[in-house]
Amino acid sequence: MSIMPDTWIREMAQQRGMIEPFVEKQTREGVISYGLSSYGYDARVSDEFKIFTNVDSVIVDPKNFAEHGFVDRKTDVCVIPPNSFALARTVEYFRVPRDVLVICLGKSTYARCGLIVNVTPLEPEWEGHVTLEISNTTPLPAKVYANEGLCQFLFLKGETPCEVSYADRQGKYMKQTGVTLPRL
Repeated sequence: MSIMPDTWIREMAQQRGMIEPFVEKQTREGVISYGLSSYGYDARVSDEFKIFTNVDSVIVDPKNFAEHGFVDRKTDVCVIPPNSFALARTVEYFRVPRDVLVICLGKSTYARCGLIVNVTPLEPEWEGHVTLEISNTTPLPAKVYANEGLCQFLFLKGETPCEVSYADRQGKYMKQTGVTLPRL
C-alpha cells in the first residue's frame, strides 16, 4: 500500500472528479490553509454545524439518536462550547476509487488549540460530503472558521482493488450530503 502524491491526487480530481470542488494548490493567505499538499488534500469545513447541547438532558445513543440533542447553526464562525462537540461537513464532495482507502487527520493549527477532528476512513468506492466530528477538549469556547481548512485527507492505494467495496455493500452513508447523523 502506498501513499499517493500530489500529482496523482490532482489527476484523479481533475479527470475523474475524486474531489469537487478541487483547489490544486495550498491556499493560505489570511486563512487556515486548504487545497492540495505534497501527499494529501486539506479539506475545508462548510458553514453548516450541529453543536451538541445538554439543554434537554439528552443521552447520546447511536442506536436511537435524538435530534434535539444539538442546535443547528449556519455561520461563518462556529463557537464550540468548552468540553463539547460539533458535527460539520466538508465543502468538498469525495468519490473514492475502488483501490484506495482514505484516512483523515486534523490540521495542526486546530490541534494546537485543543480541537480534535475525528473522521472514520473513507472506504473504497464511498462517495459524498464527509461528516466531520470536532471535539473541543479545552475548558474554553473555541472557534472553527467555515470555508477554511480543518483536516487533511491521505490517499492510500492498495496493490489490487478490493473484492467488495463500500458501494457493493450499499453502505448506509453512501452519497451523503449535508451533515449526516448516525444511522443504524
